Amino acid sequence: MGNCIICGTAVDGQICDSHEEDAVFEFRGNSPSQLTPGRYYRGVVDGYADFGVFVDIGAHVTGLLHRSELDQRLESLDWEPGDDVFVQVLDVRDNGNVDLGWSIRQREREFRGHLIDTGDDEVLPEELDDAESDDDSDTGAESESTADSQPTDSEPTDEPSAGELQAAADDAGPSDEPSAANATDAVAGSSGSVATESTAASTSATDAEPETESEPALKRTTVDAIDTQVGSVVRLEGEITGVRQTSGPTVFELRDETATVECAAFEEAGVRAYPDVDVDDVVRLEGEVERHHGDLQIETETLDVLSGEDRETVADRLEASIEREARPAEVALLADHDAVSAVEDGLADAATQIRRAVMEARPVVVRHGATADGYVAGAAIERAVLPLIREKHTREDAEYHYFERRPLDGRVYDMDAATNDVTSMLEARDRHGEQLPLVVVVDAGSTEESVDGYDLLSMYDAETIVIDDSRADDVLTDAVSVAVAPSLAGADVANLTSTALAANVAAHVNDDVRADLEHLPAVSYWEDAPEAYLELATEAGYDETAISERREAIALEAFYQSYKDKRELVIDLLFGDGDATTRDGDLAAHVSEQFRAKLETELETARENLESKSVGDLTVAVLDTAAFTHRYNFPTTTLLLDALHRNQRAEADEPFVTLGVGDDELHVRATESVDVRELGDAIADAAPDAGVRVVGGQDGHVEFLPGERDAVREAALEALGDTLA
Repeated sequence: MGNCIICGTAVDGQICDSHEEDAVFEFRGNSPSQLTPGRYYRGVVDGYADFGVFVDIGAHVTGLLHRSELDQRLESLDWEPGDDVFVQVLDVRDNGNVDLGWSIRQREREFRGHLIDTGDDEVLPEELDDAESDDDSDTGAESESTADSQPTDSEPTDEPSAGELQAAADDAGPSDEPSAANATDAVAGSSGSVATESTAASTSATDAEPETESEPALKRTTVDAIDTQVGSVVRLEGEITGVRQTSGPTVFELRDETATVECAAFEEAGVRAYPDVDVDDVVRLEGEVERHHGDLQIETETLDVLSGEDRETVADRLEASIEREARPAEVALLADHDAVSAVEDGLADAATQIRRAVMEARPVVVRHGATADGYVAGAAIERAVLPLIREKHTREDAEYHYFERRPLDGRVYDMDAATNDVTSMLEARDRHGEQLPLVVVVDAGSTEESVDGYDLLSMYDAETIVIDDSRADDVLTDAVSVAVAPSLAGADVANLTSTALAANVAAHVNDDVRADLEHLPAVSYWEDAPEAYLELATEAGYDETAISERREAIALEAFYQSYKDKRELVIDLLFGDGDATTRDGDLAAHVSEQFRAKLETELETARENLESKSVGDLTVAVLDTAAFTHRYNFPTTTLLLDALHRNQRAEADEPFVTLGVGDDELHVRATESVDVRELGDAIADAAPDAGVRVVGGQDGHVEFLPGERDAVREAALEALGDTLA
C-alpha cells in the first residue's frame, strides 16, 4: 500500500483513480499492452502522415494521434520529429495499435505529478533512479570479479581473439553448401547482439574449407518468407522504395519480387544512416527479422547499393515478377455491356497499372466526383486495392499510406485539384520518403478542361489513369497514361455509368473481391439500369429496394463533408462490413429515408416555380435555380435537376428540356442528346459580352457573368429551339 502523490489517499500504487489523469507518465515498458488507457504520457514525435502524427511512447511503442483528435489543423502543427509532446492513450487495440488523444497540457509543469510507468507498476522517478544506481553498482562489482578471472594481455590463451576470428573469416570460404536455415539458425543461437552474431558467423567460416571464390554466408530469402524467421538474420535483395528519418533510426522500405518490408538502420538518434542510399537504388541488405509494434521489420546490419551486373540481375528479377503478376490473365467482364466491351483493352491496361503501383510501393490516389456514381466507382477501386496493399506490405497501417480517395468538386480535374495533389505528393516524398503516386481519376476528368492539371502531374512524372462515362475529348489520350472512356472508341455512352467501368477495372485488379463488386453497377443507375446488372445484383443478394436504398444513401452522404472519403461509412453502406444493423440494411434504409424527405421537399418547391416555354415544337421547363433552390443545402443543383427532369419527362410526349439557370451557371437536361459545348458556342455568339465558357465538355454546363444572366437565358432558349425543335 502507498499514498496518492496528489491527494494522499491510501492506494495500491502511487496514484488514485480520480487523479490518474492529473499525472503525466513516462513509459519504460516494452509492449503496447502494458499501457493504461486514460493516462497521459510523455511522447516523442516520430513523423507525420496525411491522417495524423505518429508519436513514440517510450522506446518500444508508437501510437497514432489522428488528425480528428487535434484541436487545430494538422498542417498548422509546429511539431518536428524528435520534439517532446504530451498525449493521452485512448485505446490499445488487439493488434497492438495505439490510439492517442490530444492533450491541452503541453508542458510537464501543467501536470500535478510525474510518474514512471514501468509496464508492471508505477513508481516515482527518484525511486527508479535509486534502483538503477543499485543495479549499476552490482553490475560493476560483477564486472570486476569477471575481469579478475579473465586472462590479461600478458597471459597467453588458447582462444583466438575477435580480430583473429575476423581475419580467418575473411580468408575462409563457406562450408559445404550450407542451407539458409542452417546459417540463420547459427546466428539466431547467439546472444542476439551484432557483435556476437558476427563472431558466430566468423567461427563458422573458420571451420570451413577454403574455396577459390567467396560467397555470402547467407542465402537470399524473400520478404514473403520472413514471417517465419523472426529472430534470424536474413539477406534480402530488392529496390529501395522509401526512406524516412525518425527521431531514432533511419527507416528504409525495401521491395523485392514478393512484397515490401521496412528496414531500420541506426547511426545515432535522428542521424541519417547510409546517407548514400536513396529511393530507386537496388540493394543487398542483411539484418535480423524483428516485430516492431506488431509489424515485421528488419534490423539492418549491412546495406550495400548494387551496381553493374549485380544490379541488372536484381532489377530484371523485379521487373519480370511485376510483368508476370500485374497483367490480368484474361478479361472477363462482370456482365455483357456493349459500351464496356468497347474498352476491354483499356480495362486491362488500367488494372495492370494499378497492380504495378501496389507492387512497386507507389501510393494510389483515387480522385472521383462527389456524386453517388463517383463515390460508388471510387469505392469499387478501393475495395480491390486495399487487400493487395495489406498483402504486399508488412506494416499494419500500410493501407493508409498507400491508398487514398479524394473526392473532386465537379467533374473536371482542374489546376486546383492538381496543385493540391502535387503539393501533397511532394510533402510525402520529402517528409516520409514516399514515391510519387499513381493518380486515378474516376467519373471526371475526360475533357480538355482537365489537361492543364494532367500536364502539371506529368512534370513530376506522376502517371494518371482516367475512367469516365462522359463523352471524352480526343486530347485525353495523349494527356494521360491510360484512358478508359468508351466514347473515344465510338461506343454509345447514353446508358453507361462510371461505376460500370470502375467495377470492371476493380474486378481485374483483384479477382478475389469480384463477388463484392457485382451489385455496384446497379447501384449507380438512377433509371434504366441494364438488365444484366440488375440480375447480377439479385444473384448477389440485393433486391430492387436494397439497390435504391444504397444509391440514395450514398448520394446523401456524398453531399456532406464532400471533400472527405468517408471510407468506413461508405464501406458500411455498400458492403455491410460493419455491425449487424448495417449488414441487415438498416443503415442504408435509414439514410435513404432522409434522402427522399429532403429531395421531395425541394422538388415540390421546384415544380411550383417551373416556367414552361414553347420553342417551336420543343417544350422547355425553366427553373430559376438562384431563386428557388437552397444553394448550400441538400440536394445539389445538379441532383435536383436530374430528379426534376426524370419526373417531368415521364409526363411529356414530345422532346422535352429542363433548363436550370442560376446566377452564373446554366445546366441543361434533355430527352435528346445535347452537345453542351455547341450550345455554349451558340450562346457566346448571341451574348458576346457574357464571358461564356463551357466546363465539362459535351456533357458539362455553361458558366457566364452574372450581369448577363437574362441575355444568356434567352440565347440558350433560342439555341435549344434551333438544335432540338
